[in-house]
Amino acid sequence: MSSPLIVLTASTTEASEWRHSIWQQMMSATVPARFSKHIINPASLITESWPDGRAKYVPNGLRMVETLLLREYAEEDVVTCYVENLEKFVGPETKVVAIHAHNPLGISYATDVYSKLAGDNMMPLNATEFLRIVQHPVLKKYKPKIVIGGPGAWQLEKANRLDEFNVTHLIDGEVELVFNDLFKRIIAGDPSLPRIIKLSKDTQPSVEEIPVVRHRSTFGVVEITRGCGRGCQFCSPATKVGRSFPLKHIMESVRMNVSEGATEVMLASEDMFLYEQLPNFVTNTVALEKLFASVKGVPGLKTIQTSHITMAPVVKDPTVIERLTPLIVPYSHVTHKDSTDANKCVADPIIGLETGSPRLFNTFMKGKAYPYKAHQWRDVVLKGMEILNRHNWYPFCTFIIGLPGETDEDTRQSLDLLYELRDAKGTFVPTWFVPLEDTRMSQKESAKLIAMTDLQWEFFFTCWKYNLEFWHGARHRAKFQLGVPIYYRMLGKKLFGRGIKYPLYRFAGWPDRFMRKHLYLDFTGYKRTSRLMKPFDKEIIPGFESVRGLNMVDASQLHVIGNSASAPAAEAFNAGD
Repeated sequence: MSSPLIVLTASTTEASEWRHSIWQQMMSATVPARFSKHIINPASLITESWPDGRAKYVPNGLRMVETLLLREYAEEDVVTCYVENLEKFVGPETKVVAIHAHNPLGISYATDVYSKLAGDNMMPLNATEFLRIVQHPVLKKYKPKIVIGGPGAWQLEKANRLDEFNVTHLIDGEVELVFNDLFKRIIAGDPSLPRIIKLSKDTQPSVEEIPVVRHRSTFGVVEITRGCGRGCQFCSPATKVGRSFPLKHIMESVRMNVSEGATEVMLASEDMFLYEQLPNFVTNTVALEKLFASVKGVPGLKTIQTSHITMAPVVKDPTVIERLTPLIVPYSHVTHKDSTDANKCVADPIIGLETGSPRLFNTFMKGKAYPYKAHQWRDVVLKGMEILNRHNWYPFCTFIIGLPGETDEDTRQSLDLLYELRDAKGTFVPTWFVPLEDTRMSQKESAKLIAMTDLQWEFFFTCWKYNLEFWHGARHRAKFQLGVPIYYRMLGKKLFGRGIKYPLYRFAGWPDRFMRKHLYLDFTGYKRTSRLMKPFDKEIIPGFESVRGLNMVDASQLHVIGNSASAPAAEAFNAGD
């Protein structure tokens, strides 16, 4: 049997859909490979193949590449498989092996920093899984062209490792309009083709030019929008105009995934509230209701995941959450004991909170709060969390530590916000600033773990204290109370100095009365309860009056930047108005 012309693959950590958990993929980029067997369930790295060895599911980006290739080549010439089956398919006739790279070195959003908590030379599991592919003996034997693309491909260029991995071409950008011609030139060995192919924004396709993928994606990912336009300087999609896929396209993708065994789909978006948005980023609730009602009606589909949302639309019009909750929460696979849903289901969209500092917010991401202003961000976050929690939305919230120019006062303001979120129900994940490619901050310096201040360590470990208590209560406290002092004395102090000590001990659950003199936040006498966060119309916190008086719904009373469509508004943000 002859080998296929083109073989497509992705690392196991990026392809697995174990327990439908995006946590597994995030963990694989943070856990040191050396200790992964003790931290990650080995079953999470098991994938499924069809009897002929082809992959049942891979990342959606790789499925798109496969779909584009199948426009020009026969099914027998294009094979998508996992690393375990590379030797079965790669052979003398194979011209190209294309590798999807979402986070190949485990450094997106500073996830590699987590692995360095165990030592400076610790390689995250995601990186070792990527190495399994590029260092596979069958590639050395037959020497096909190695082409790498995907949202994390830039990491290899930035780390100057293309030669090490024998990469023939690296492709960066949206490929739908140019891919087939590009691939023909790659196969032909066109000498005029640069090694690093960066696709400009001029090649961004319209949604009508993006095909429905032919086969099932990991997590049953179905795109509902591309781009954002809010202008956050650290984010690539935020610089691109938002585009919504037609409902027909979305439904075809959902039905295709279900037909190949998916029982869940993830409706992927940089911000779900941008779907079929109205002028000035106004949420089109009717369109979203129709979308979710249509998706949940597909026979064989059991659960639905959402991806990203922003907080400002929640506050501007709380009825959006009220109307969407019956269409989303009961169809989530995530549960929590505090949920008031009949089956304890909760929605867990991803929200970038990023900072509690109005100064940093105004500098790097003020479009995220539109139509509100940077100085209102704290109030928007608190009111938004109250609205979400009341309807059983327990979001996955990210913060960025070490934004360029961050001062101790900025960190204190983030700690103040974190303290005020102590009753909120959700997950708070601190990340370090990384200058991602194709962003307005790509030339800035990354935040460095060794340069973390005492206040930043306090913020980091207070987030994880919240998360441990929220998801596990006191069940795991004993082992942390014993293990943390051992870690600090044997490794933590040596790596990061004394500043890590008291934040670590707080994370482990040691009584705050022993640490209140050494830390900024004082939780003395505070005990986390299982009650829902009190609505702010019953309990007003200091400073909240700035938005409560407007009920945070009537944005016409606020100064609004831009007064026509969303794109001009975003341009106003970007221009620094």
